[in-house]
Order: sequence, then structure tokens, then C-alpha cells
Amino acid sequence: MEERERSCMTTLCYLEKDGCYLMLHRTAREHDVNRDKWIGVGGHFEKNESPEECLMREVKEETGYTLTDYRFRGLVTFCTETLCEYMCLYTADGFTGVPIECDEGTLEWVPKEKVLDLNIWEGDKIFFYLLREEVPFFTLKLVYREDILTEAVLNGAAMELFDERHEDGSKTGVVMERGVAHRDGRLHGTAHIWLARKSDSGQTEVLVQKRSSEKESYPDCYDISCAGHLQAGDEFESGAVRELEEELGLTVEKSRLEFVGWNRDCTESSVHGRPYLDDELAKVYVLRMDVEPEQLRLQKEEVEEVRWMPLETCLEKMDDPNWKHCLRRDEMGMLREYLKKGR
Repeated sequence: MEERERSCMTTLCYLEKDGCYLMLHRTAREHDVNRDKWIGVGGHFEKNESPEECLMREVKEETGYTLTDYRFRGLVTFCTETLCEYMCLYTADGFTGVPIECDEGTLEWVPKEKVLDLNIWEGDKIFFYLLREEVPFFTLKLVYREDILTEAVLNGAAMELFDERHEDGSKTGVVMERGVAHRDGRLHGTAHIWLARKSDSGQTEVLVQKRSSEKESYPDCYDISCAGHLQAGDEFESGAVRELEEELGLTVEKSRLEFVGWNRDCTESSVHGRPYLDDELAKVYVLRMDVEPEQLRLQKEEVEEVRWMPLETCLEKMDDPNWKHCLRRDEMGMLREYLKKGR
């Protein structure tokens, strides 16, 4: 069998005590896929072992503890260029015995809220949140290329991945899952595109969309003509062009996008009872286009309706507490100044 096709079965266990996880800093082996990472304890199945037998043996060998109470939480498929590992994921809060030194690295009890600050695999953050939220048994597939997360699939459904961004919009080199980005408040990129035209009376009009009632954030609120997160690998212009096609059914060339400016917005709220920390860096564009709403092909999952509105009317309505919107005042001011110049 070629090395790139190598697969194996393993167990991975996080022991729990006093609000901490027992974490293993893997430093002992030079050629270890987990070298310098912090993970749980566990290892490969031996011949004829069941998952529980492997779990009990590996925990005893690596920690000195004998498990008395544990839970099977999920099955994680961990893939790299050379390995496909099927990990039976456990947590355990019952154990006896005297701790020993681990020949795989250093064991340390780490407060659960500090675990995500360690050098852990980016995909592990997904299942740590699932464990924290007491999600029932799950399957999670994580694919890496050169230690960068390239795919995440939860219970058979693909998850969105974002590039983490520096304040200037450049990529840090880290790819993260959307939910993790929003729970941790990590900076990511979005594209904002404003459709603009002149009315018959000479007024500047902008197209506003009403967000779908099914949106997890700001449902039924009026918003930018078209906007969306950049997916991992996207550049801002390619993301903008894709969002226009998906949300409004418009096919346009990148050259038609006029750069207005940058807008950064950090919002703290709650979605489905969970903290939602949205730190976005938006590249704002204008697309000059005179198109009627009925000519557009709306993405119903995202957009309820669109309508043209005089820019000044839109600015005035933002002060009306009865008008539900999620427009940003600083961005609207920047847009107004750009359009006033008549570029």
C-alpha cells in the first residue's frame, strides 16, 4: 500500500477534572504528525482490540490512570497527505490511580477555557466546541494539507472555512471554520457591494436587500445590496463576484467593481443562545447598474426582497427605531462621500 493511502484506527481521550482537560504536549518523537501540538491521550488499536479496550490501555500506559467513567463522544476522521486516521473520541471524568510521566511528551491539566489558546490543530477547535455544548454523538471529518485545514465535514455536511486576516486584509496563513471564527471573534474578510444608479429625478439611489427570516443573524433586517464572507482561498474581488451571482443572479466582471474603502466592524451578540463575536474586515465596492428588482434572481435562503431607495432616504430611515436594519453608519457615510464626488 502506498504511504499516501495509509489508514489506521485510534482512540483519543480528554480526561476531565475541576474544569480542566488533561492535555498532552507531544514533544518526544521527531517524526510525529502531532509534534509540538497539544492533544488528548490515546493511540493505535492493537490486534483484536475493541475501541474501549484500546481506550483503557492507552490511557493507563500514558497517564497511569484507570478509567472508571467515560463517554464515547464522536468519530473523527483525520486526514493529511499521508494518513487517514479514524479516531474514536472520548471524554472521561472518572478515573483512579497514581499519575506517571508520559514518554510521548508532557502532561498538564489545562482549564477548559484556556485550551483553545494552546498550539492545537485548528480542526480540534470544532470538536472542543461540540463537547462544550454537549452535542450528541457526531462524526467529523478534518482534512489538512501542510498543517492547514482544507476541509471540515460535520455529520456529512460541509462546513464553511475562512482565511484568518491581518488588519490590512492580508491572510495570516491560518484557515478556520466559520463557527469557530464567530465564537472566538477572529478577524476574517467580507465583500460589500452596493448597487447604485441615478433616478429619473437625478437622485442617487442604492439597492437595499431585506435579509431572509431564516438568517441566523439579523433576520428580516434591511442590509447592503449584496454582501458575504470570503471563503478560504478567496480574494476580495473574486468573493464579491461570487456573492453577486449567488444572491442576486448577476454575472459581472471584476473590472466593474469600484473600490470605495475598507470598513471593519466588530459585533458582539448571541445566536441560538451562544456568544457571537463577529470581527469582519469588509472591502466595500460600488457597482453602477440600473436594473429592476424583478429582473434579479434572488437567493431565497439569503434574500427576502430588494428595493431601490434614495441614498438620503436610507440615511434618514436609519434613525427610525421601527425600521429594522443592520447597516453600518461609518460605511454609509463613506459610501455617501464617494457617490457625492460623482466618480
